[in-house]
Amino acid sequence: MSGFRFAFCIAAAALSVILALEATAIVQNPVQNRPIDPFGLEVNVGAKTIIYVEGTANWNTAFEALTEAFKTLAEYLSKEGVKANGPSMTIYTSTDDIGFQFQAAVPIPRTPPNPPPNGVAIGRSPAGRALKFVHRGSYDAMDNTYEAITNYLDEKQLDTQDLFIEEYVTDLLKTPEPNLIINVLVPLK
Repeated sequence: MSGFRFAFCIAAAALSVILALEATAIVQNPVQNRPIDPFGLEVNVGAKTIIYVEGTANWNTAFEALTEAFKTLAEYLSKEGVKANGPSMTIYTSTDDIGFQFQAAVPIPRTPPNPPPNGVAIGRSPAGRALKFVHRGSYDAMDNTYEAITNYLDEKQLDTQDLFIEEYVTDLLKTPEPNLIINVLVPLK
């Protein structure tokens, strides 16, 4: 075999391996975190006035349960003419292997003139020191993010509160699910 043919065969083989690896990466991770995304960045979270809906859901229907809660809040705020004063958030107040309890919340600049309907309440969001992590991609892919967060917390031996917050950088109701950007805030003790 001539040197040219040998080099061509090696280059072709290398190119096919590279293309196969890139195709696999694209299929496995359609949206990846960016190097600028914080992972474990300590932040100070300020309390905000929120309007919220409490709920319970299982992990298999989490996205549907949350979007329904946020639709309820959006309808009420639209009717009252109140605009959000920051990104929507889910405050997970209790979790286990089967499901979770939550508050789907929207920060508001002022209390609406008319009292909220049954199932909707006004309160304050959690405040204090927290660790910030970023998730990019579908809600179903959040398992990988939470596993990485758990590993990070275990490795650093950090003491956290028994709740966590998802802050939706992109609109949970309007953004295609693969394009979601979610800040996960883990309050510290």
